[in-house]
Amino acid sequence: MFRYSSIKDYHNALQNGQTTCVEAVHFYVDAIAARPGLNAFLEVFAQEALAKAAELDAHRAGGAKMGKLHGVIVGIKDVICYKGHAVSAGSKILENFTSVYNATAVDKLLEEEAIIIGRQNCDEFAMGSSSENSAFGPVKNALDESRVPGGSSGGSAVSVQAGLAMVSLGSDTGGSVRQPADFCGVVGLKPSYGRISRYGLIAYASSFDQIGIFAQSVEDAALVLEVIAGKDNFDSTVSQQDVPAFGTISQTPSKTYKIAYFKQALEHLGLDPEIRTAVQGLIDQLRSQGIQVDPIEFNLLDQVVPTYYVLTTAEASSNLSRFDGVRYGHRTSIANIDLNQLYKASRTEGFGKEVQRRILLGTFVLSSGYFDAYFTKAQQVRRILWNKANEVFSGYDLLISPTVPAPAFKLGEKSEDQVAMFLADIYTVFANLVGIPAISIPLFQHSNGMPFGLQLMSSHFKETDLLQFSAQLMAAKPSQSVK
Repeated sequence: MFRYSSIKDYHNALQNGQTTCVEAVHFYVDAIAARPGLNAFLEVFAQEALAKAAELDAHRAGGAKMGKLHGVIVGIKDVICYKGHAVSAGSKILENFTSVYNATAVDKLLEEEAIIIGRQNCDEFAMGSSSENSAFGPVKNALDESRVPGGSSGGSAVSVQAGLAMVSLGSDTGGSVRQPADFCGVVGLKPSYGRISRYGLIAYASSFDQIGIFAQSVEDAALVLEVIAGKDNFDSTVSQQDVPAFGTISQTPSKTYKIAYFKQALEHLGLDPEIRTAVQGLIDQLRSQGIQVDPIEFNLLDQVVPTYYVLTTAEASSNLSRFDGVRYGHRTSIANIDLNQLYKASRTEGFGKEVQRRILLGTFVLSSGYFDAYFTKAQQVRRILWNKANEVFSGYDLLISPTVPAPAFKLGEKSEDQVAMFLADIYTVFANLVGIPAISIPLFQHSNGMPFGLQLMSSHFKETDLLQFSAQLMAAKPSQSVK
């Protein structure tokens, strides 16, 4: 029977004739079909994937060199464009829309011979922390289907969690890769802003959005990052730096890291006591190994979430104005109405309540009389946070924190309390506000049986340090894990 442990082991098995790409695709297609209740996939490209797998098997048998992701089964979040395939951003307003081009990240996957198995469910336009906001139904956590998988990239996280794909691509605007990775017990990586091209990623908030990666291991995530990162003429914000050989990281310590953590993050009243104990226990363990781990003051913790939501909703208000029922997407069937009524009816019918709420909030903070009070002030706070990040990383290699304040909650538990839902992002939005890379790694288990992770952050474009130390921690699961 086909089994998957890592890309490296899978490639060894292919080369030794122990399995084939066709066998792998059959395994994952059957696995997806066996768990329809998770609602992780909106569409599975079964026949196309099988045809691609057969082609790869034939090329390999003929002696062709294998690509870095040869035969790797990848799922993509329903905000990433794949030419000739539907992409809806989890929204009725784009239902049945077919992409006319590939996202750059998709092109790079295909160039290295990955097999895209399907598109994955998510919160509408990536707006949510629970994957309950999709127009096509909520995603469910594979470990406990009464609980959420996190959001907005819930389908992508669950696909890796439940063994429905080897790796997945998601998007992270304020934690939408790391938070569901935490809830699902998998690795979730958000690279530096600009490390991966955003071309072909449906925009939520353009100065925050970044394509991210879900995997079972840090090594798998690192290899995928190596493939999809890099320069792109279609994205003026992408970094022009050369891409390091991320796929060569090891679990062997390569240097002595200096680590910091925000004192207020561990002291926050909203943090689950078991998560606090686990993270503090890890800090103590690292210190016992001779690693420097220092607390630093961070008095703006309670300001990061309001700052994030003011700025991202403002950008969303602008980005989503293109969905007007005229050029593409949903158009109302109401007859004999003028243009303004057409816009209003189409957008009211096409957008869900959470998206409507964020568009209205963003329009408000950009409006005359409120722009300086909200948007300008939030930009000023963002600059202070940027300076704080530079200050921290001038003296330390890594910053650690909880990924989330509490483990996965029940479906519907926070649907009527938007403030509580927003506060689920309290530890993740900092990295997006300042553009640094961050990762959530699954190190712990709560007494309720659900996993939770540790978040690590590094300075801009220092993913190598981030990945290297994360691999070391994963190789030695801490003894203080909560049972």
